[in-house]
Amino acid sequence: MLVHGGVVPPLVAVAVDVGKRSAALSVTDAARCQLLGPVEFTMTASGLREVTARAAQVVPAGVVVRVGVEAAGHYHLPLAAPAVWPAGWQVVELNPAHVSEQRRVAGRRRVKTDAIDLEAITELLLAGRGVPAAAGDAVLLELAGWAAHRCRRAAARAGLKNQLLGQLDRSFPGLTLVLPDVLGTRVGRLVAAEFPDPARLAALGASRFVRFAAVRGLRVRQEMAGRLVGAARDALATAQADAARQVLAADLALLTALDTQITAAEAELARLLPASPFAPLISVPGWGVVRAASYGAALGDPGRWPSPRQVYRAAGLSPAQYESAGRRRDGAISREGSVTLRRALIDLGIGLWRCDPPARAYAAALRARGKHGGIIACALAHRAGRIAFALVRDQAPYNPSRWETTGP
Repeated sequence: MLVHGGVVPPLVAVAVDVGKRSAALSVTDAARCQLLGPVEFTMTASGLREVTARAAQVVPAGVVVRVGVEAAGHYHLPLAAPAVWPAGWQVVELNPAHVSEQRRVAGRRRVKTDAIDLEAITELLLAGRGVPAAAGDAVLLELAGWAAHRCRRAAARAGLKNQLLGQLDRSFPGLTLVLPDVLGTRVGRLVAAEFPDPARLAALGASRFVRFAAVRGLRVRQEMAGRLVGAARDALATAQADAARQVLAADLALLTALDTQITAAEAELARLLPASPFAPLISVPGWGVVRAASYGAALGDPGRWPSPRQVYRAAGLSPAQYESAGRRRDGAISREGSVTLRRALIDLGIGLWRCDPPARAYAAALRARGKHGGIIACALAHRAGRIAFALVRDQAPYNPSRWETTGP
């Protein structure tokens, strides 16, 4: 920041290390002279007012005050808002990996205390590191919230389905021989909900089961009904069948509730996506609302990313590389970065792999060169990241002719 005559004013670093219920703060000038702290304060409005009043008393006049808040899940968010700090103070958010690396540079890799963390944050602030904190676009914030909600519910549903299959194997052995994906089909859901006791289905018969399903709006072929009834008549009895059916009924009710919440979340994502910068992504084959919204939620404000290379590196998909004395050794992907961004990029790559002809040709060329599935998935994620970044930057629909080459 420049003032009259092109003179850079002195900088004072206000380092903040956030905890669950409290935070620590220190104030240091550009000469590394500590003006205040470390002091601990509660994560409340009154606690913050008290500590900022003490900090303002020791800050010299005519200096630039930069507040650095280390990201800590969601706990740091109240202190990362510029509005809670005195007017004129700059607020930046620091990557916890950078703070950890700064501790290592200082020779304290295996020592972690609030005071040492504050020293590391201070060094990063004085070096000009950190991303400016902003209020954030309301649509992007809401999109991120609904995408995270859907992701949690989908993970809970996947785990619940695994448990349900175990209960089905106890109450209706042999059903999965006829329907491998029981809970993924409507007829499978009907059998699990209405006929967990195979004796009932065996007594009903194939023709009556077809009519039973038709009354509930489900069309079942006579051949499929016969196979289900045959499996019911040939099912073995288990000692845990009665208890398993009771648990199965409760889990099916929970599964229905999760399905309802996931559907509602997807409806909200479909409402928000057209108003966000990520609307062009749904023009890509294989990228629906969920994939596009998940990428947007993981990426955040697209304006803070200079190129797709930074996005790919932030996802932890870049390979680890070691080169010394003329010898180079590359390793697996680093996995150091955002897990949600990494999953979003890989999911976009899978969508391309399945539905986009140029991407399928690229994947086939990699496979012909002997690359295994993991490498192909990372290569498709890299390709998907470049496409997504270009579409969001240009706000233009997907043009397959620009990506017809077999390169990344």
